[in-house]
Amino acid sequence: MFDLTGRTALVTGAGQNIGTGIARSLADAGARVLVNDVVPDRADEVAASLGGDAKPVPFDVTDREAVAAAIDAAGPVDVLVNNAGNGGTEAMLPGRFVDTVPDQWQGPLDVNLHGVLHCCHAVLPGMVERGHGRIITISSAAGTHGVGLGFAPYSVGKGGSLSLMRSLALEHGRDGITANSVALGIMDSVRAETARALAGTVPVGRLGSPDDVGPLCAYLASDEAAWITGQTIGLNGGSFTS
Repeated sequence: MFDLTGRTALVTGAGQNIGTGIARSLADAGARVLVNDVVPDRADEVAASLGGDAKPVPFDVTDREAVAAAIDAAGPVDVLVNNAGNGGTEAMLPGRFVDTVPDQWQGPLDVNLHGVLHCCHAVLPGMVERGHGRIITISSAAGTHGVGLGFAPYSVGKGGSLSLMRSLALEHGRDGITANSVALGIMDSVRAETARALAGTVPVGRLGSPDDVGPLCAYLASDEAAWITGQTIGLNGGSFTS
């Protein structure tokens, strides 16, 4: 089950943390993994650690021309995992929306929404032509439930990507393409002191890890998940029920 032998999977933002875990799970399932990261050295390191025919493909998902050129050079992509996110190349700083200005919205919107748009637009023609494709977008509870911590533009970007997945599922279901989202809860990539404070708020008693995310992506990328599309799957240790 969940055999991805013969499939090529592109994982964006795979040079660290959750993205690396996803890339490893897909490689373990037999996929040829294209390891993307905006930092070339990170992409190189992860691709080398995966072995086999994994390949680094560094580019910035917010640069539409760079995305199109890299994917064209890489060849057919059967599985796209839109994982690149957060604030992009800039750190996100919390602030009430009323106190922000449009220039501060652009980074989170560019990477969490426009980056997803760019990558989907680049891989979809080939998927349609071949009659098969899997698109998985890593979203967040911030996109499904909002967040009161001063990251409204991030929530907007994540929420927009959820809507895109639902629309693509409806447009391309008969083309053999599925499009789903995984809405993550609090992950263990936060600072240690923050992790200790937040772990007790999660019903299962711990934060999420890349090892939780990767296997779910391997399933959604597989033939066994052919009848799951247009869905937003909460992966959060029970923190949110709807």
